[in-house]
Amino acid sequence: MLELRHLRSLQAIAETRTLAEAAERVHLTQSALSHQIRALEAHYGLKLFERRPSGLLYTQAGERLLALAHSVIPQVADTERDLLRIENETHGSLRIALECHTCFDWLMPVMDEFRRRWPEVEVDLVAGFHSEPLALLEDGRADVVIGSRPAKRRPYVVRPLFRFEILMVLANAHRLRGRRHIEAKDLIGETLITYPVPEARIDLIREVLMPAGVQLERRTAELTVAVLQLVASRRGVAALPNWGVKSYVDHDYVQARRIMRSGLWSELHAVAPKALAERLYFEDFVQIVRDTCQSQLDGIELIG
Repeated sequence: MLELRHLRSLQAIAETRTLAEAAERVHLTQSALSHQIRALEAHYGLKLFERRPSGLLYTQAGERLLALAHSVIPQVADTERDLLRIENETHGSLRIALECHTCFDWLMPVMDEFRRRWPEVEVDLVAGFHSEPLALLEDGRADVVIGSRPAKRRPYVVRPLFRFEILMVLANAHRLRGRRHIEAKDLIGETLITYPVPEARIDLIREVLMPAGVQLERRTAELTVAVLQLVASRRGVAALPNWGVKSYVDHDYVQARRIMRSGLWSELHAVAPKALAERLYFEDFVQIVRDTCQSQLDGIELIG
């Protein structure tokens, strides 16, 4: 018998292309998810997937069930929201603090869609740069922090969003423009332009420069456009998310190169107090972020 949990599993497999990642997303073991799929295939007498080197590929039968999942799951979510409204349990707030300030580029359409779905919930941004974003949750000044995965999870709930690559941004005439990728030693003597946040929160410094024993002069700017203007005018280099620099690279304003041969990758997570995570509108916000960014941002990978 086809159930809603089956449709959610099929949707998770479509998004991840692997049973292991899909199982984690729907909170099952891989063996339990495999058993669930085999039971569906036995029920209908049809194969739902073919295994390929690139991952699982849906058969015609699998595609039909996946189309049903894409249709039914949003309707179920809409109905659940309506039921909560009937019970008058949707009033609340969603004050969002950003650790990654280039997130402004994609957060606006996310907030617009959230307001459309949850008009009763007050949604707002917590302005400014914060050296310790999680302290905003502790002090009750924010409801959600979007940023890196915290080392200490208690008493928070962490929802994975997506993985992205950080690129080295250079002036068009920079001496390193001919390199395919940039190593730590290549940056000796450069000025690093960053947001005004602690060094421990800067991936390039923490993951690349410090292990190599390289220390750069640092200059800060609060706005992404200001960082890019400084780079373009050859005042230094910057390390920014791929989505944050794409339009500037496409218009030949600056150059972008991979950091290290394997690339420098980071992740974004939504962190919230456990009490808020029990609200359906928080989980819906997380899903809106994932769906919106997957459709609008190039070069990201959903996680979790």
